[in-house]
Order: sequence, then structure tokens, then C-alpha cells
Amino acid sequence: MFQIVTDSCCDIPFQFLDEAGIAFLPMLVEINGKEYQDDLGKTFDMEFFYKALKDKQMPTTSQINVGRYLEFFEPYAKKDIPVIYLSFSSGMSGSYYSALQAVEVLKEDYPNAKVAVVDTLAASLGQGLLVLGAKKQQDAGKNFEEVIAWVDEQKMLLQSWVTVDDLKHLERGGRISKSEATLGGLLKVKPIIHVDKNGKLQNVDKVRGRNKSLQKIIDETLAHLTSREDQIVYIAYSGDVAAAETVLAGIVEEVAIEDIACLPLGPTISAHTGLGCVAIFTFGKNRNEEA
Repeated sequence: MFQIVTDSCCDIPFQFLDEAGIAFLPMLVEINGKEYQDDLGKTFDMEFFYKALKDKQMPTTSQINVGRYLEFFEPYAKKDIPVIYLSFSSGMSGSYYSALQAVEVLKEDYPNAKVAVVDTLAASLGQGLLVLGAKKQQDAGKNFEEVIAWVDEQKMLLQSWVTVDDLKHLERGGRISKSEATLGGLLKVKPIIHVDKNGKLQNVDKVRGRNKSLQKIIDETLAHLTSREDQIVYIAYSGDVAAAETVLAGIVEEVAIEDIACLPLGPTISAHTGLGCVAIFTFGKNRNEEA
């Protein structure tokens, strides 16, 4: 027996993870000086969060530190339960490295502890797809090493295409300059963002207008598929359900679907994208082979 665990950047609702027997460690979000746990909707009030964003507040997030990881992993070590931790991308957060440090400290007291920290090189429902897929592999009888191998292979096939509506949040995160954010806002320029092979966000294009940006991420998703049959497609959105439904309709029109979901972007990711972010996650071309 082994336990699959993750963190709340996977954006899979806690009910789904609970039913699947997947444990998770909440990220922390600070709003107006008060700290909240991003517990995937168990207690966190997304409407309160969206209102904060609409009121032009700028929530902040912090990576999971070594101490919190130790507290999370230790109960499994005490019970000799092996753990596979599927982490938020190391290209977007230092949490992955904190987890590695925590495992080293853990082994000082529990030398036989078996904790594999796997960098998903993904975020939001892209990470979620890997978490749920790993659980399916476990349920199908795959062992500890086989599940890790599956994740390592599949994460390079993961495609993540994103657009945002509020450039101020990208400016704050250093993705664009203040002048770019100001000019882009005036000209209604929308960035097109891709998660590269190193798990980092890359601005790969920009278009003028919301509708064009939504169509662009649909087009890029379709262009990076290796097949249009039996596809798994997850769509994440921050506050703009109508935009997500537009993207959903555009994908379904072109692709035969095996599994599809349209779910809210969690507060940890939304804190950095602002309202109006829409992202599409699928499996397609190998990220290692992209230019």
C-alpha cells in the first residue's frame, strides 16, 4: 500500500480528492493581512475571494515551508506508509525544493521512510490531471515505481494554454512591465501563456480583444493534440464562467471527448492571474520536443 498526496495548487475540489482517497496540503493565501488556507473549497469562500479581486485587492501567497511538509509527511512515516507527493511546478514555486529538504530531515528520525517527491512541472488542473491519473494507475494495480514512471512520462505530454484578462496581476508577478500592463490595458491586449518543458510560464503571443484570446487558446490546444479522439480536457476559470463555457463549446465542437471538466481556478493561482483567467489542459505533443 502507498499513499498519493498533492497540494492545493492542483485545483481539484476537495470532495473529489476525498472520495479518491488522495490527501493534500493546503497552500496559504493572505488577503488584507489575514491568512487563509486554500483547502480546495472545503472552507475557503471563493465568492469572498472574487469580491476581493473585484475590489482591486491584491492577495498574496506563500510557498509551503519545510516545517509544514514535515508535519504532513511524518504520520505516514510513523505508519511505514510509502508516499508519492505530486508537487506544484518547481518552475513557479520553491515549494518543491522545500519538500525535498523536508524528506531529508524526516529520514533523520525515520531512516526507512519512503517519500517520493515528484515535480509535476504543472499547475492548476494540469497538475490535477496528473494527480487523478496517478490514482487511476494505482487503482489499476500499478506499484509505487510504476506510478512515478507514469507521471514522469505523462507530465511531458501535458499541454497548458492560458489567457488572462487583468494585466495588473501579471505586472505584480514580474511577468510584464508596468508600462506593458498600462499600454496593454488601454489597447485591450491579452497575453497567451504556455507552460514550457521546465514548468515555467512563458508569454508566447498576444492578441487584441477577449474573444480573440479565447479562440487563440482553443486553436493552440487543438494544434498541439496528437489525436482528436478520446481526449481528456480540463478547463479552469477565475470568475468568468461564460468565457469558460465559450472555450468548452469550442473544444467539444472539434474533439471527441473521453473526459471533460470545467472547474474554478483556485485562490492560490487566481491570486497571480486575477479575474478572467481561462486555461485549457490536455495531453498532446511532447513538451521536450517543442521549440
